[in-house]
Amino acid sequence: MRSTIELIILATAGLIAGILAGFLGIGGGTVLVPLLVALGYTPVEAVATSSLSIVITAISGSVQNWRMGYLSFNRVIGIGFPAILTAQIGVFLAELFSSRLLLFLFGCLLLFNVYLVEVRQQITAQKKQQEAQQVSDSAISSNQNILFNPVFARILTGGTAGILAGLFGVGGGIIMVPLQIVLLGETIKVAIQTSLGVIVITAISACAGHAIQGNVLWIQGIILGLGGLLGAQISTRFLPKLSDKTVSLMFRIFLVILSVYIFKQAGMQP
Repeated sequence: MRSTIELIILATAGLIAGILAGFLGIGGGTVLVPLLVALGYTPVEAVATSSLSIVITAISGSVQNWRMGYLSFNRVIGIGFPAILTAQIGVFLAELFSSRLLLFLFGCLLLFNVYLVEVRQQITAQKKQQEAQQVSDSAISSNQNILFNPVFARILTGGTAGILAGLFGVGGGIIMVPLQIVLLGETIKVAIQTSLGVIVITAISACAGHAIQGNVLWIQGIILGLGGLLGAQISTRFLPKLSDKTVSLMFRIFLVILSVYIFKQAGMQP
């Protein structure tokens, strides 16, 4: 039986994760997995339980985005369908890898995304210059922004997100946001809003796979998810008011801090 203090910590962490989910387009697993590991759960339990809470958080944030008119179902379905299948690959790998390797790879993922955030900032700046020069012909501007075949780009984005969701319990948004910008030419805000919708699909698929393996801690996951539900409602209301520069800076600082912590935890594993 977990203590009341621990339950309060879980609810607070869920709230913070929900706020980050709406602001940054991530499922919150980048906060929840390290927290659950710190509380004494095994890495695979942390990943599995995080995926459960992400289901609740992502649904909350996506419903709010939809009500405010910021969610495109066509974008979500195009990326989410391949993620359903590949999430099960991630679940299989999470069972296969040792705790040390799982945490080490998670830290590497965080650091890699610090670089991707810089890439997406540069692409976003280039897009704004193009749009300023071609205001009268938005269709041409849009085509120039798509660097790859859209169908291939969506399959690659969703497939990658699914694997990461099952393997790391992160929902997949941590990679979907930069990939949408790099491959599909989306703005950072559209990428975040679409990512949160796709996370609903990836998290459900990943959670189902982990539940079959018996890795999900249901009470802890629900508490985290309910805290995240409130946090996502708060952040999705404020995201449209923030500048792209502010959102990107928040994302990078957040990733660097967590990567340091994760590498430290990996070194402590047997």
